[in-house]
Formats: sequence, structure tokens, C-alpha cells
Amino acid sequence: MKTRWLTMLLCLCMTLSLAACGGGGKTEEKTPGAGGEAAPKDTETKTEEKVELSFWSLGTTNYEDLAKEYTKEHPNITFKFQNTSDQTAHHNNLTTALSAGAGAPDIFMLEIAFVERFIGAQDKFHNLYDLGAKDIESNYLEWKWKQAQSVDGSFLLGLPTDIGPTVAYYRTDLAEQAGLPTDPDEFSAAIDTWDKFAEVAKTFKEKTGKPFADLTDLVYNGLRDQSPEQIYFNKEDGSFIGDTNSQVKKAYDFTVKGIQEGWIGNWALWSPEWNKAINDGEFGVMLGPAWIAGTIRNAADSSGKWKIAQLPEGAGNWGGAFLTLPKEGKHSKEAYEFISWVLNQENQMKSFKDSGLFPSIPAIYDDPNFSTEKDEFFGGQIISAAYADSAKRVKPVYYGPLHDQTDTIIKNALKNVLEKKADPAAEWESAIKQIKTLVDRS
Repeated sequence: MKTRWLTMLLCLCMTLSLAACGGGGKTEEKTPGAGGEAAPKDTETKTEEKVELSFWSLGTTNYEDLAKEYTKEHPNITFKFQNTSDQTAHHNNLTTALSAGAGAPDIFMLEIAFVERFIGAQDKFHNLYDLGAKDIESNYLEWKWKQAQSVDGSFLLGLPTDIGPTVAYYRTDLAEQAGLPTDPDEFSAAIDTWDKFAEVAKTFKEKTGKPFADLTDLVYNGLRDQSPEQIYFNKEDGSFIGDTNSQVKKAYDFTVKGIQEGWIGNWALWSPEWNKAINDGEFGVMLGPAWIAGTIRNAADSSGKWKIAQLPEGAGNWGGAFLTLPKEGKHSKEAYEFISWVLNQENQMKSFKDSGLFPSIPAIYDDPNFSTEKDEFFGGQIISAAYADSAKRVKPVYYGPLHDQTDTIIKNALKNVLEKKADPAAEWESAIKQIKTLVDRS
């Protein structure tokens, strides 16, 4: 009898013990195992999906190095880069891929001059606002951000990479010869309006026998880019407004004035003759973007003779890019997380130091590591601070899909005035007529 009661007692204990195992607490969460038994949650082994992001980059950047850093922190994310310096081929390859519906990368670096080609193809790209871009918008320069934004502000094509703020590069030795100040602040003050610029240019020409500015295109750009909100085309409906935009006509007339008064040189942008003139000190001022400093540095004999002043009445921008996410990419979340990281404040500073990509995040301009290094080629000036001052003066401006073609027509008119002594008024009228024909055919 004792044996029977002992057996019943043991069975009861086992039943109570099993009931306790099936109760609440941490042991309730199970992972199915062999035989249907449960295993505690903390014994699970998590595995992250392996993701390879394809990245079509453009020009000289440090993005491949930064991608390696990112992979160290996110071992499941790797990258496959395709880099080129051929802007036209780069963007044509994307156009082909999007048209075919296959072959586009996860991440595409889009240069500003080509934004208008793709901003209308919103069905082919992820709207970065849907991925969280609104949270970081305030970090970037407003005008740069808006360059990749739809007209109504609802769609964002890409995150900003670098910028190309325009400044006045000037020869201190020739400025001194002409009786002009050589200090950057004082030189900026001497030309702080376009009327004063023209007067200084005439004096420079008289005292040195050399043109003040190098060529028509860059002088025209300097005024053109200060157009309020739009240049040749209406940002609301895309209509041509270049013939009624007073700033465009001011840029044209001012450049004509420089031609007729002899203080604009007759060199062609990027020509060997122009590069030689830079080296030999054949003109006083070049109005150009931050990245054109690389061309000036190639003129080794001019080292130490250049400094940087601010443009009259404002500033402009030439160049820069965006990182976009074509919809064909299969990993939009991971791609967005990467581009928002690679273009954050810390990494834009690295890109500036490593590759000369001028930052589009203004908080960097106040970083002591950004604006303390003197550049001996530019007379010991802290040139990063000069570019930052320009960047802060740039205003948002709309270009339009036919900007480049329109711009070329007007610059050809100015070339005819310079080289053929053509009548400026007749050339203007002819240019406007050609542009309107272009618009109608498009």
C-alpha cells in the first residue's frame, strides 16, 4: 500500500512541475524545436540578411573608402562601385537603364547639371521624404536642398553632396601694380557692386595694359546666377522668361560693356591659351567656383600670387551633386541609411579633407578643423572660409530642363560681339529668337 501511495505522490509532483513550466514569465516565449519542445528566447541566434549595394559614383570622391568604414560597422552591407569621370556617359547609362527597366544601381550620384533631366521621372526614383529625409533637411543649405526638390516641394530626388560656390580669384601682384588693395576683405569692398567692379576694371586695364577679367563666359555667369529664384524658365510652368528677366539682360549688357571697354580678355574656357594666361599673369580676376582652384593650382609659376575675394552683390553656385535611389534598387532602406550616413556632418568633413568636396552642411563651416588651415598657394589665406562666406550668400534658383542649351545660345551671341564686333542688340534679338524656336520644338 505504501508503494502505491508513493507512486501516486510522484506522479502528482511531476504533473505540478510540468504545469509550472508552461506558466507565465520569461520561459513563456519559445522557439519551436525538435519534438515540439520550447527553447528560451535568449538562446536564439539572429542572422542579418546579406546586402550588396551597387553604387555608380562620379569623379573623384572618397566614397569607396567611407563605404569600407560602413561595412566594418555593418558587416552584412557590402558595396559594388562603378566610377567614371565622364559626366555625359554616366548619366546616359542611367537613362538607358531606366528606359529598359533593368540595370540601374541602388545608389546613383547625380550631377546638378543633369537634375532637370530626371526630376520629372519621379516614378523611377524613391522619394527620399518617404524614407525619412525630412528629419535631416534642416542640416543642409536651403538652396542646395531645393535643387533636388520638386516644384511643389513634395518630392525629394537626392541628398546633397558637395557644392561649388563662386568667388573672385585675383592676382595680388597685378592688383598692387594697379594701385588696388591686396587684402581679401579690402579687395572685396572695392568691387562690392557691379558698377564698382566695372570702374575698377577700367582702372586696372589703364594701369597694367591687361584685361581685368579673363573671359566673357565667367563674367556673364557671375551676374546670371544672381537671378532671383529663376533664370531662363518659370519654375511653375516651365515657360521661357529669359527675355523678360531683368537680371539676364543685366548680365548680357554688363558683359558687352566689358568687351567694348576692353577689360574682358579673349580666351576660351579650358583652352591651352587660357591655362597659359593663368600661369603667366595675363589678367587680374577670374570669377569661378571653388573647384576651379584646381585649375589655378596647375599654374605652378603663379603660386603665392593669388587670393580670393567675394563677388559683387551676392554669389552663385556652379557644380555639386546628389545621391539618389533609383526604384530598381532592391534595398531602398539600407541604401538610404547609407547615403544619409555618408553625407552627414562628420563624413562631409572627411570628404572635404580627402577629396576637396566642399560641404553642403553649413555647421561644418564653424568647425575649427575646417577653417584654420592656411593655403600658401593662395598667399596664406584660409580659403575654406572664403568659400563658406560665398556659400552662405547663394540664393535658391531654378534652372529648367533647357538651361544649358539656352545658355549656350546667349554665350554664342556674346562671342560674336567679342570676336566679330557684331551689334550687341541684334545679337540679343537673334539669340532670343533661337531660344524661343528651341522651346517650341521641345
